[in-house]
Amino acid sequence: MPDPVLEVTNATVIREDRPVLDDLTLTIHVGEHTAILGPNGAGKSSFVRLLTHEDRPLAPEDRNAPSPVRVFGSDNWDVFDLRSQLGLVSSDLHHRFVFGNNEGRVRAENAVLSGFFATQGILRYGVVTDDMRRRAADALARMGVSHLARRWIDELSSGEARRVLLARALVSAPRALVLDEPTTGLDLIARHAFMERVRQIAREGTTLILITHHIEEIVPEIGRVLLLRDGRIVADGPKRSVLTAERLGGLFDAPVAIDEEDGYYYARPGAVASL
Repeated sequence: MPDPVLEVTNATVIREDRPVLDDLTLTIHVGEHTAILGPNGAGKSSFVRLLTHEDRPLAPEDRNAPSPVRVFGSDNWDVFDLRSQLGLVSSDLHHRFVFGNNEGRVRAENAVLSGFFATQGILRYGVVTDDMRRRAADALARMGVSHLARRWIDELSSGEARRVLLARALVSAPRALVLDEPTTGLDLIARHAFMERVRQIAREGTTLILITHHIEEIVPEIGRVLLLRDGRIVADGPKRSVLTAERLGGLFDAPVAIDEEDGYYYARPGAVASL
């Protein structure tokens, strides 16, 4: 059996003297497409940083205890090596490519090529080979954005740029794809186009980990859902048993009504009982 994508055991992350993740324990197996759902402030972004080793958990009191976080069976990753194994797409990464890149403007092709070096469009620290260019072209084609290869990222629509970043995440053939609030800022049509590409990736065998507060982003291929609140897992199980009005109402502190259609779930405010 392959090592799990992620093993977290009693992991606690402290920030500003308070736990943002509190005694977290979970395992995500290869091929187990999983969504982590929670309101703003639940600890979702901290979970992503734990997964990518940008945040470190408190060391266990027992020095002989296993590490609280193991990714692909190891607790000793070079961050740049890990990034090649975990493809990441987020609205924050999109923002950094457009506004926070010290190389200036970045073309879509170079954005994808930078995935080989775990940089944000910066290519001067590595040799770009013909094979890398071919794989970048293949990744762009796979996401349906080959025609954007020579365009500047900051000239693209949000939906186009997000699909370019999806190609970047896939160019190094990662073992898992991590999507952190991936459709923030996208309109209805762009969101649908993006998530259809995500469905394709999941069906082709890349393990999908989705972090979101929008249940409509939980594509039919995702079978497991975890609910996160105040840094703790409050529910974990098959999608049908977790995405219920009762559980989501408790998660968001408000009445919620749930609709299901063609494998998708939709939430809307529920009726408030009259006094």
